[in-house]
Amino acid sequence: MQDKLKIDIVSDVVCPWCIIGYKRLESAIQSLGLEDRVEIEWQPFELNPDMPAHGENLRAHSERKYGTTPKGSVEARQNLANLAAEEGLVFNYFDDMRMVNTFELHVLLEYAAEQGMQHDLMMQFFADFFTLQKDMSDRAVMADSLAAVGLDATEGLAQLDDAEAREQVVQHENHWKQMGISSVPTFVFNRRSALSGAQPKEVFEQVLSELMAEQQAESGK
Repeated sequence: MQDKLKIDIVSDVVCPWCIIGYKRLESAIQSLGLEDRVEIEWQPFELNPDMPAHGENLRAHSERKYGTTPKGSVEARQNLANLAAEEGLVFNYFDDMRMVNTFELHVLLEYAAEQGMQHDLMMQFFADFFTLQKDMSDRAVMADSLAAVGLDATEGLAQLDDAEAREQVVQHENHWKQMGISSVPTFVFNRRSALSGAQPKEVFEQVLSELMAEQQAESGK
């Protein structure tokens, strides 16, 4: 059996382009019939590591960080919602939506990875934040997310106060920063090449086709 193509997706839970980019990648994988030939792992990246635990209003955050005007913020959200809809996603932006600190969510994703449920929890987090309008800084919400995908909420939340579990996330974040990754999403293929941004499906198809051909050629040597 041929080795699987490993794809690390360096991303943040509150990054709209990360889930849009993933869905385009997923569509490319499906169109090429590679569902059983690809292994995906989500890697931690914090867009706002200094964000207070309670977060910041998203519109105010966009204005402070990017200089976005109120009108520009509305237009940007609508544009993202439209692009998300093209990928079968629902972005329900609302006036009181908050940009939150995501460190603890990444701790939970590491825990989920150990249980073989990381991808399921990541999809749940994306849905909770962008579609269901949940406060992702609330541990009760985190507990519901864990339970929704079949994980032990009590065991998972215990990881949030575990120094070793928290340090593991810091080490993983630093690893990808040291690899030169400074923006998300970044898709890393077999830890040898990378593609940044929510590329069109056709770009992913081309990259995947080339990588699978190379992998097949190498396995035949």
